Formats: sequence, structure tokens, C-alpha cells
Amino acid sequence: MSDRAPRTGSPALALDRVTRTYHQGEHELVIFRELSVSIAAGEIVALVGPSGAGKSSLLHIAGLLETPTSGDILIAGRHCTGLEDAERTRIRREEIGFVYQFHHLWPEFSALENVAMPLRIGGLGAGAARERAAAMLERLGLASRLEHRPGQLSGGEQQRVAIARALIARPKILLADEPTGNLDTRTSGTVFEALLALVRGEGLAALIATHNPALATAMDRTLYLSDGRLSETAPAAA
Repeated sequence: MSDRAPRTGSPALALDRVTRTYHQGEHELVIFRELSVSIAAGEIVALVGPSGAGKSSLLHIAGLLETPTSGDILIAGRHCTGLEDAERTRIRREEIGFVYQFHHLWPEFSALENVAMPLRIGGLGAGAARERAAAMLERLGLASRLEHRPGQLSGGEQQRVAIARALIARPKILLADEPTGNLDTRTSGTVFEALLALVRGEGLAALIATHNPALATAMDRTLYLSDGRLSETAPAAA
């Protein structure tokens, strides 16, 4: 049984009849059509589907990185699809955290500096940013690695730094695309446990794409994306 928070009020994240298509010459390629889903604060949802099903595109749309062909994205009840670029950027910076399969850390900066950077960009002073970054890294078991650069860290440590960076600004939503897909099985489990503990502790709404069935079962529910459709029931095997 999950320990997620009960659903109350507006969902933290909602996709309303979202469609994404691409044009290749005279042909229209439909990635998905009229998908709807809502995720409550404190709820962690797995997004599962075969390669090429559109999981990354769905996450990019949910995170306001791409605009859907039609439909709407709501963040805490606010309609976001028609917003100006500057406002979409502000919402991404302040309300959404992203974690990817590859950590994308700045190699010339220490773990502490990597995590503090979003706070510095947001206008927080250097001392306060470093203090908050250190506390976040300590929660992820990296207290002894604060001054190490990414090249001096293991793959699992690098990904935990990336998780800390994604959550340091205290977003309301976490979007993760195969966050442990580049790690071995043992390290993957350790990193994922740390991610879930942190997300639950912060009460975030999380949508996490994964190919790993064991990781999916650790979340509150699973959404299956296949053939342009989104379902809470796994598609029948071919």
C-alpha cells in the first residue's frame, strides 16, 4: 500500500485531451491523440511504454518544453498552453524539476556548485544557495562528496547530484525520463530508493518514465503508453 497524500483540490499536474502530431512531407505522424491524465500532490506515477511510444515527448509537453498540437496542460489548475515563452520559462524554473537518464552536470563545477546553480540563477545569495545545496546533498547521502567534480563521482553519485539539482528549488512537480536507465541494477535500486524517499518527503507530484517493471511497481500507479493511447491497464502481449 502506498503512503501518498490523499487527493484534494486541483491536481498538481493535468493533461487535458493532449494530442501530438508531426508532419513528414504530406504525411501526418500521430504520436498520441487526446490523452488526459491528472496527478495529485504527493502522488508518484510510473509512465511505461515501448521505445518510440512517445514517453519523452509526453514528459516534454507536461514540462512545458514542447507545445502540444492540441489540448491543454494545467499546473495547479492554471492553463499553461497559451502562455508567453517568458512565463512558461518561469513556471519551469520555479515549479517543475527535471531528471534525465544522463545527468547533464557541469563538469567544471563541484557537486555543491552544480546543485546551488539553479538557486543562484533564481537570485538567491551565494551563501544561502550553498547552505541549501549542502543540506539537499546530505539528504541524498553525499555529505562527503560536496566538493568533488562529476568526473570524481560514480555514476550513481552523479545521478543523485542531478536529482538534488532538480529538486533544490522546491518545485511542485517532478518529471523524470528513465532516471536510472544508465545505471547497473544494484546502483539503480539505490538511486531510485533515494529519489522516491525525497519525492515523498517533499510531497511532490511525480511522473517517472521507466522500462523497469520493478521500479514501476514501487510507485503509486502505472500509466501505459502504447499505440498513441494512455491506459492504467497493461496492453495485451502480441
